[in-house]
Amino acid sequence: MLALPGCVAKTALDVATLPVRAGSKAVDLATTSQSEADEKRGREMREREERIADLERDYRKHMRQCDQGDNRACLKARDDYAMIQQLSAR
Repeated sequence: MLALPGCVAKTALDVATLPVRAGSKAVDLATTSQSEADEKRGREMREREERIADLERDYRKHMRQCDQGDNRACLKARDDYAMIQQLSAR
């Protein structure tokens, strides 16, 4: 019976602090730290650079095929070049 008041006090403390902890957690989830924003921006830049590198490789391949007379490759090369320009402008 002596332990019961301690359990009740602990439970009361937990119940009283629950809204504060929940609110703090919600604010933490809703905000983005500067380092998280920097990491996201860096990841987006790397992904864009990788995409541009892939497109440049495709562009060179399609240009070689275009030079050999493949008209569809000429159109693909033009599309590749347009996409490279669009991604580079960001």
